[in-house]
Amino acid sequence: MRFFRIFDISLVGLVFVVAGCASQSGSTSSSSPRVTPAAGSSEGPSAKADLESKSGSTVTGTATFTELGSGGVRAHIHIENAPPGTHGLHLHEKGDCSDPEAKSAGGHFNPGGMPHAGPMADKRHAGDLGNIEIGANGKGDLDVRSDLLTVKAGPNSVVGRAVVFHEKADDLATQPTGNAGGRLACGVIQ
Repeated sequence: MRFFRIFDISLVGLVFVVAGCASQSGSTSSSSPRVTPAAGSSEGPSAKADLESKSGSTVTGTATFTELGSGGVRAHIHIENAPPGTHGLHLHEKGDCSDPEAKSAGGHFNPGGMPHAGPMADKRHAGDLGNIEIGANGKGDLDVRSDLLTVKAGPNSVVGRAVVFHEKADDLATQPTGNAGGRLACGVIQ
């Protein structure tokens, strides 16, 4: 009989613990994925790019890259004055946006020599950030985490690269660009 009493008390306590944990996790809702550092992790160095209009567009924006103590980089990209719809976003190999069509930024940043793919694929360019949705107001935000990038110096550092906002959606498959079309905005990461 004593065993059952201890078990009943333990079970009641377990229910309260589980209920308390459930009420603390995921209490916010969002229509787009959000990346937050894991509990106990700290944020490291960050770098930023201001995106300027290219190819005769009016698109502008900002991109912030923050190294996470738990590994990887969190990228937040904010776009304004863009055509509504889905548009590809990539890191390009050269931090040079001087060309009117941003062709001076070179190809996708790909230090690992991988095929082009989506940001969740195991084998992908380090610069494959996927797509951003632009609303009817011409604005959009993308939050993504990459385990292939760093902010600190090294072969996978974002510093000295370019962020490029593309004309069309990235199909996440066509090699080597995703068939995302022209470059409507470009910014050098510093």
